Amino acid sequence: MRAIRLREMLHTIERSAKRTASLTSRPIFDPRVMEALEQVPRDAFVPPELLDQAFDNGPLPIGQGQTISQPYIVALMTDLLEPQPAQTILEIGTGSGYQAAILAQLVQQVYSLEIIPTLAAQAAELLSRLGYANIEVRTGDGHSGWPEHAPYDGIIVTAAATHLPQALIDQLRPGGRLVIPVGRPYLSQELLLIEKDPRGELHTSDMLGVAFVPMTGGVHARRNNH
Repeated sequence: MRAIRLREMLHTIERSAKRTASLTSRPIFDPRVMEALEQVPRDAFVPPELLDQAFDNGPLPIGQGQTISQPYIVALMTDLLEPQPAQTILEIGTGSGYQAAILAQLVQQVYSLEIIPTLAAQAAELLSRLGYANIEVRTGDGHSGWPEHAPYDGIIVTAAATHLPQALIDQLRPGGRLVIPVGRPYLSQELLLIEKDPRGELHTSDMLGVAFVPMTGGVHARRNNH
């Protein structure tokens, strides 16, 4: 049954990619991305009481007011990042750890920041138990990024920001890609692809409308970045 549900999820992602191609210009996702989605056990990242919905094409609550994103959105954001085997990627918003696990299949190193300490600890423990040795999780405010390991080949943000955090732009390598939902909390948001060219200039593409939980922290954050 699990294998059937997984195949259904992958087919749904493929159909969704074709349906949104007029917006994203991506009717087919990179086979490496689809293979990663096939290999990572999504059901390991959802609460036990929601296991029957683990392979549905929709977001699911994971506690603390946070969610594990819709599989199609995970696939799209990963594909937009165009991850390569030798790259180092920064993720903002670890959540369940699912997106980090997908990236870990595709790149050399993933650094992931989560502002909620309990979620960071749970995700780090789960990812370690599942054998993902190339992911490092830290509790911290994503607006500040993770400067110690910058610059990054790619940055992915899995919560909606009200603006583009300057620290993330600064920590993106020339030639790198930043994928981020931007908009007002619980209102209209747009998934943006920001490309930094070799001269350091930014080029922004608006992909499609999305609905993410808000990115917290920023200038009003009371948590430290340790």
